[in-house]
Amino acid sequence: MCEDPRVNDLHARPATEADLSTLVRLRDDAARWMLTRGITGQWQPGELDEDHFRRVMAQGEVWLAEADGHVAGAWELWWEDEAAWGPQPPVAGYVHRLMVNRSTAPPGTGRLLLEAAERRVSAAGRTHVRLDCLAGNAQLTAYYRDAGYRIVGHKEGKPQPGGTPKSFTLLEKELGRAGSQVSGVANGRVMTGRDPAPRSRA
Repeated sequence: MCEDPRVNDLHARPATEADLSTLVRLRDDAARWMLTRGITGQWQPGELDEDHFRRVMAQGEVWLAEADGHVAGAWELWWEDEAAWGPQPPVAGYVHRLMVNRSTAPPGTGRLLLEAAERRVSAAGRTHVRLDCLAGNAQLTAYYRDAGYRIVGHKEGKPQPGGTPKSFTLLEKELGRAGSQVSGVANGRVMTGRDPAPRSRA
């Protein structure tokens, strides 16, 4: 858990149609931030539009986090990901596009967003969180390993929503006992609330 005292009053909520332009901006800004730090090949600005996030909302979940009146970040949560992981029993949630608003969010926000996603997965009764990052992206792989994830495989030529197929490292984290349902997070603690059944991406 991040102990940075500047991470205050962080709340997560399901994104809505009104948030689509914000999600696109977050994703493009995150892509530019990666490029300025020499992380190439992972994301490019302009790859995803509002229709992408609208489709994810219809098939899975998109969460938006806010703090002190500002957007802090967002992430997608899928309930299956056959393109990367193949057919799997329903034991995991799949985190995609973890995005931090670097212009306003303090250090440690990304870890809080990831923890909120993990608790949402646990609250849905699933025992594992899975994600992927571009093969060869040592910085991002190290970030997730520091957060408790382990490398469990590789996927060659995974299709991309905004471009050509890429190869990815697959990471997984086993969760503890499932708890109550998640509707938000405050001061790093997930609050209980809505109880949607996970929806298939089929």
